[in-house]
Amino acid sequence: MHHTQLNPIQIARFIISFSWIYHGLFPKLIHIAPLEKLMTASLGFSDELSIWITRSAGVGEIIFGIILFIFYQSKLIVALNIFALIMLLMFVCVFQPMVLIEAFNPVTTNLPIIAFSLILLNNIKNKQND
Repeated sequence: MHHTQLNPIQIARFIISFSWIYHGLFPKLIHIAPLEKLMTASLGFSDELSIWITRSAGVGEIIFGIILFIFYQSKLIVALNIFALIMLLMFVCVFQPMVLIEAFNPVTTNLPIIAFSLILLNNIKNKQND
């Protein structure tokens, strides 16, 4: 019997993609989480516009998760992922810093996803050197 084992690259690929898709789907499309409303409201938008922005961000996150799943060997896509995660973390730091001390906050979610992204980048670099 032959068992296919998930290597670190595939684990990183699945975790990063899953995170984007999950965060786009559940707290933004299926049920807009209060924290999501708070984040867009902190920019001064009306409730209707905040909901539209939140839902649009959810669609964008799902699309990006799918793109990353497919193109996980692209240095540009992985670098864009790291950049987006850092920018989202900075957004929280500036507009809603109290969120940083909440359970399962952007620090505890974004930093591990960035670490998985660095594993992918390292793999891409190693393949280019082969």
